This record gives sequence, C-alpha cells and structure tokens, in this order.
Amino acid sequence: MRHLYLAATGMNRGKTTACLGLFSGFLSRGLSTGFIKPVGQRTVVEDDIPADEDAVLMRTVFGLPDPLTVMSPVHIPRGFTKAFIAGDVVEDLGARIRAAHARLAGRDLVLIEGTGHAGVGAVIDLSNAAVAAMLGAPAVIVSEGGVGRPIDEIVLNATLFERHGVEVAGAIVNKVDLDARPDIARVLERGLARHGIPLLGVLPYRPILSNPTLGMIADGLGGESICPGPDLDRVIDGVAIGAMQPHHMLERVGPGTLVIVPGDREDVIRSIIAARGRERRAALGLVLTGGYRPGPAVLDAIRGADLFATLVAADTYPVASAVHDLLVKTHASDEGKIDLIKRLVAEHLDVDRVLSVARPALGASPGA
Repeated sequence: MRHLYLAATGMNRGKTTACLGLFSGFLSRGLSTGFIKPVGQRTVVEDDIPADEDAVLMRTVFGLPDPLTVMSPVHIPRGFTKAFIAGDVVEDLGARIRAAHARLAGRDLVLIEGTGHAGVGAVIDLSNAAVAAMLGAPAVIVSEGGVGRPIDEIVLNATLFERHGVEVAGAIVNKVDLDARPDIARVLERGLARHGIPLLGVLPYRPILSNPTLGMIADGLGGESICPGPDLDRVIDGVAIGAMQPHHMLERVGPGTLVIVPGDREDVIRSIIAARGRERRAALGLVLTGGYRPGPAVLDAIRGADLFATLVAADTYPVASAVHDLLVKTHASDEGKIDLIKRLVAEHLDVDRVLSVARPALGASPGA
C-alpha cells in the first residue's frame, strides 16, 4: 500500500478540490484507493456519527465503503482544545489515527488529507507535519494564485514538514489565472526548484469553484423564497452588505453581486430594484436578513423585477459568515462543480506524476 499526504498552506487554498480530482484520477487508473482525514476541524453528524465534513464528502461522492470512524478518526469539536490543554483528554489520539490508517491496508493507495497549514493541530500534538511523520507519508503542499505568495507559503510550510522528517514530494498551485499569465507555471516551477520542491501542476481559476450559485445560496441558507429569479444556476461574482446609504451601496454593486441586507432597509432594497435595469449596477439577488419582511409594495417590486430574493431569520453578520462558507466549500450535491473539478485535475495535473511520489506505508512491502 502506498500513501500520500495532501497538505495546504492555509484554509481555502483548494486542498479539497485537489483531493476530489486526484482521487477520481486514481480510481480511473484502476487503483483501489482509500481516503482518511486524520484530524478534522469542521464536524458534521452523518448517520449519528460525528465526522469531518470532508470525509463525509469523499465517502458520498465516491461511494466509499469504509466507516466514518476510520475515514475521520479524530475531529475537534468546540471546547476540545481547551479540554486537551487542561489535561482532561487522556486518550492516545495518535494511536487512534494509526489504527484507522491500518484499517485501510490492502488498498493500492491511500490519500491522506490534512487540515489547514503544516502547523494546524499542534495545540493537541497532532500538527499536519507530526501526523505525516507518524504515518511515514510524503507530503504534497497545495497553495493558490500569484507567484511570490504561493512560493513563500509553500517554502514556509515545507520547513516544518522537513523539521519533522517528512519528505516534501512536491507542490500544487490552485486558482491560477492561466489566461492572463500563460507562462506562470514555468515561473512557479523555477521558483520552487530553487528550494528543491517540484511543481506537480497548476489548476486554473474558475469562478464556480470559488463562488456558489444562487440555488446553492437558497439551499444553504434555508430561508423563505420570495422570488427565485430567472436562473438559480447563475454563479455569484461577489457579496455586498447593505448596511449603508443607498447611493453608497450602489457603488459596491455589480451585475453578479449578491446583496445581504436587513429586510427592513426598504430604502436600500428599493434602490437595488430601481437599478435592476441599469446593467452596471444591477444586483444578482438579495438575502433579506433579521426575519424582517418588507412591505407588500416592496415584495411586489422584487417579484416584478424577477430578482432572486430569500428571507432568513438570522442577522446580517451570521448570514454573511454562512455565505462565506458556501463561497469556499464543495458539497456532495454540487454535481456540476464536482464534475468540473474532476475535468480540471485530469487536464491540468499530471496524475501519474503525483502517483510517482506516493510511498509505501510503514510496514508495507515495496511491492504492495
């Protein structure tokens, strides 16, 4: 059994995107492939079992047979870190991870997904670098866009992995504007080579991979639909908070903007509706917060403009936070998004080269 530790330089760099695409590539090559996320920070409950949401995602998308207790052996619920520091957690968490990893023996390959940057988890003695070292897995580091920033971040994270004796087998750079910078892959490759880190590929920026559709907003927020608008599959370009005077609000609104605004700010809502016919300032949709229902005339105007609008009970800040989560996470129901991820990875990453850097797991024979 070979295995590979997919790490990142921080949150929302595209690690889950790379996991989905690479896992699909491994399966398409006929490899029996397992998945484990040793330490998870975002816990959901599936079939009464708490597990990291990425483990649930991978299990659902690929129909994996392994129990969630194996795919997500350690997750960190609220209050866990404080309890650990206080000495109230006495279980050997490392042993739990090793046991779960061993349960995947017999697969051709195991993809191990880390959490955040190399040092995340150090507070409970399970940083990504420490876990990769414990399992004897080489690390591939995912960063995003630009030139200087990804190289700086990758080198910084590689230092901690190397300090723990982990081989840094390469890097992937995500969200790259290949249309504007067709030569950027060569630049990144040369820059990383100066530090002895191979570039395994770059993934192009696609708005749908960073931004949700209106339908995803409606489903994710679970509010009351005021008007579905003309196209729930439309991808939003950005978010604006309607907490200012209407003329200032319109300066921040474009044709792809989702506006989050208290439902009683009828002045802002009316301005958005009035601008609907002016393409440069026509918002894509409204999320009305606080449970405040606009008056009948405003509701009629929203529907008359065929403007997406949903009414939610939560206040503006928690709604904005929830929308941010939708901006960066992939859900099993996002079939179009997942299909695009699989195609992009197949087209832009050399999956066979990534396979070549996987190493036999501890205790496995080289031919396993």
